[in-house]
Amino acid sequence: MPGTKQAAALLPPPLSELRIRRAARPLTDRWSQLPVEPRGAAQIGISFRPLQAAALGLDPDAALRTLLAYPFQLIRLSAYWNRLEPEPGSFRPDELDRQLDAAEQAGKRVIMCVGPVKAFGYPEFFVPPHHLDGPLREGTLVRPDEHRRLLEAGTAFITRVVRRYRERAAIMAWQVEHEAVDPLGMEHSWRLSEAFVRAEVDAVRAADPGRPVMMNGFLPTSAPVRLQQWWRTRDQGDSLSVAQRLADIVGIDFYPCHALASAGPLTLYLDGSRPRWPQRRRERLLDWAAAGPGRRLMISEIQAEPWEAVTTPPSPAGRAMYSCLPEDLIGNYTQCTRWSKRRGFVMDGYLFWGAEYWLLRERQGDPRYLRAFARVLQNA
Repeated sequence: MPGTKQAAALLPPPLSELRIRRAARPLTDRWSQLPVEPRGAAQIGISFRPLQAAALGLDPDAALRTLLAYPFQLIRLSAYWNRLEPEPGSFRPDELDRQLDAAEQAGKRVIMCVGPVKAFGYPEFFVPPHHLDGPLREGTLVRPDEHRRLLEAGTAFITRVVRRYRERAAIMAWQVEHEAVDPLGMEHSWRLSEAFVRAEVDAVRAADPGRPVMMNGFLPTSAPVRLQQWWRTRDQGDSLSVAQRLADIVGIDFYPCHALASAGPLTLYLDGSRPRWPQRRRERLLDWAAAGPGRRLMISEIQAEPWEAVTTPPSPAGRAMYSCLPEDLIGNYTQCTRWSKRRGFVMDGYLFWGAEYWLLRERQGDPRYLRAFARVLQNA
């Protein structure tokens, strides 16, 4: 009988990437022993989600101050439309002003996501209700001609935000939408059309011609996700494809392991962290970036917190979740750095996803995620 690893290698891709595991794992100090790849000229940073910080029971302003004390170079912030415009005619940028002021004072560079329809951080949809006649219809492609009022309000919001902050030297790029033309997770099947997003990009460039536009997309790491993504976006391509056509900087969102369902202590995962099959989508993107000057690529999200079968990542006392252990923070970063080195080009940056979760873990007595990040900063 073949061994476990040999048997897994004989399975077709969808089966070889499935894992049934006990979700909560014993903590180890393996994170302290892994080698850290040098980053070269690339910047390292985080994304900051004030809503996630609050959901985890943290004070968002205090959480941001704590994170900014670490010696990374780049932070991604977001202008959440429904928080800046909670009522018709209002504009309340105080929270975002504080975040940007704090980042500037800490000497960080900033990528500002201006949405407006989709922005990073659950629930990823931040349109104020007064700009919608009703919920966006499932299964539809949101086109400019059919949603003219939403597009006009959204581009007006973009213009207002960009004009407010375009004199801030800390801002290095504007992000337009989040995974712009993909469906909104698994909860909604509507999608933005490329024409809708192109009008938003044009609004950013009209308001600030001097700064680059970044757009990001989810990189599938398993065969089932690759197939699902292709099927749902086959009419205009996925968000990475559209970013290649519209943006100055293409951002890759890299999540190699996530849960599908759980029952008691056991969870079913899709695990692409050790791929045995060619990652054609990734290789084509890297070939594109390496093919000529002016093609800028970054890792806009590196999985560094668990992705389990619930919205808020669990944090069991004395244990960590299988989908992202502390050592995976370093391991996922290492995978990404090696991609570009094999192609001989430099990524613009590596942004870790999950910084608010690290603070929660530290408050609960487990500093391993934060220490793993500190090791990256010290050795990269």
